[in-house]
Amino acid sequence: MSSTWHILGAGSLGSLWACRLARAGKPVRLILRDAQRLHAYEATGGLTLVEQGQPRTFPIPAEITTAPGPMSRLLVACKAYDAEKAVASIAHRLTADAEIILLQNGLGSQDEVAARVPLARCIFASSTEGAFREHDWQVNFAGHGFNWLGDPANPLPPNWLDDLSDAGIPHQWTPDILTRLWRKLALNCAINPLTVLHDCRNGGLTEHHCEVATLCAELTELLQVCGQPQAAENLATEVERVIQATAANYSSMYQDVRNRRRTEIHYLLGHACRTATRHGHTLAHLERLYRRLVEHLNNHGLPSD
Repeated sequence: MSSTWHILGAGSLGSLWACRLARAGKPVRLILRDAQRLHAYEATGGLTLVEQGQPRTFPIPAEITTAPGPMSRLLVACKAYDAEKAVASIAHRLTADAEIILLQNGLGSQDEVAARVPLARCIFASSTEGAFREHDWQVNFAGHGFNWLGDPANPLPPNWLDDLSDAGIPHQWTPDILTRLWRKLALNCAINPLTVLHDCRNGGLTEHHCEVATLCAELTELLQVCGQPQAAENLATEVERVIQATAANYSSMYQDVRNRRRTEIHYLLGHACRTATRHGHTLAHLERLYRRLVEHLNNHGLPSD
């Protein structure tokens, strides 16, 4: 029997993974932040997955962070800015051989978690799967994507990948997970901030082609400087393809701002600018975009860190 999947963060992706693992008969437990959330969840009767319009509820057991009992496998599916604090709240429960799967956007939060729990194995994940929540404890599977997993410190795959195959979670173990994460970060930096500043869907960026192209050139430069030449290959072409393919969509950062939620600017654009500075490299347009976005968030009463 496989080890229990403890899932910290019952947002869109955390709920999507939890439901599919439970559907495949894998032992799953949700970790919720406090007793109030636990009572609300238990009153609902479980997590509901809506797939192709069909809902199905899974009565996945749940507990709060302070519950007793060890954890050897932990999926962290909260926002990047919450990851380190969330893991710190349950660090005392991690076994000596614990493995933590980090499903965060951007870069920087993974290193924060690794520093907090230095004895645990931290596995980085990059996902293109689409899911959204219309109601608490319900997740809609919006579109098929893929999940790449890897460990920059250890190329050997873990022994639980079969669980993902059984659960129908498309995945691949990759020794170059940082390349995947840098590529995704660059795509997000080229698209998301501009959709916020220009108040548009992704497709609206076709009206700002020169600005997008200039950012892509600087992001390509950054990727090469920080030792990620593969992530830099044909970046501008890929950004244009994503803009066209997702033209009707609002970016995740746009949705966060519209819903008055904290954005992940610190781990996306902020991380890119800090990395450039660390390498003694000046990227004028990227840094100006960062300042514009910080000012925009401050003007809307939203955190900019």
